[in-house]
Amino acid sequence: MPASEPEISHWTVDDGIARLTWTSDLTERGWQAAVDVVRRQVAAALTDHERVEIKVAIDDTEAQRIATWSGMRREGVQRGRAGDVVVYARLVDDTPVHEPGGFRALLNSFLPRKRGIGQMLIRDGDAAGAGGSEPRVLMCNLTYKTDWDLPGGVVEVGESPRVAVVREVEEELDLTIEAGPLLLTDWLPPWGGWDDALCLVFDGGVHPASIVQQVVPQAREIKTADFLTLAEVDERAADFTARRVRAALASLAGTGPAYTESGR
Repeated sequence: MPASEPEISHWTVDDGIARLTWTSDLTERGWQAAVDVVRRQVAAALTDHERVEIKVAIDDTEAQRIATWSGMRREGVQRGRAGDVVVYARLVDDTPVHEPGGFRALLNSFLPRKRGIGQMLIRDGDAAGAGGSEPRVLMCNLTYKTDWDLPGGVVEVGESPRVAVVREVEEELDLTIEAGPLLLTDWLPPWGGWDDALCLVFDGGVHPASIVQQVVPQAREIKTADFLTLAEVDERAADFTARRVRAALASLAGTGPAYTESGR
């Protein structure tokens, strides 16, 4: 390799898999020049391998940028005691980056993804019929935490949030309830080891109190479910959940916003 060229190479780490590496002087001639060098090396590696990959330190944003714009897709973070690394790779049959589908796939590999949670606000029709002064909301006593919560759960990849909340209510409670209009979008900040998320609360309508007798809890996640007054929600749910319930009711009544952050 000429002295003017940065040191970059690949070697076989497994059957059909090449690992790419370069030295820190790669970027001295500029970012675009570095991308061109890496792109050529990726192409060379794929002439006799099915996959070429590189592992970049999680705090090395420049190397991550070079790997991305060289056409390598971000696959995730590999944890290690010596430090976490971001894994980038390209397969021999990946759609070329200059084609629209290939470029979208490249962008999709590294753009942020937000966790979605779908929940349903189901009210006690008997309480409403008694004057409505004390609304009661269906809440679930969960097996994996002491707090009570609204029925619902995490939206799967590629799944509609409306479909997800109906599925979760059916799976967890054995109740088939149609999801009505979206009442509230509540942003949840990072908490207790969880990343941040968007919680979408849909209107589950008004039902007789006897619906609780139809509930068949999913033993793995649900201990029981019951209609609770707002005072009981305050007592049994986490504070941000209690705020979300009140915010959803206020949105339903037209007296509160349709967007909150941690229920505020």
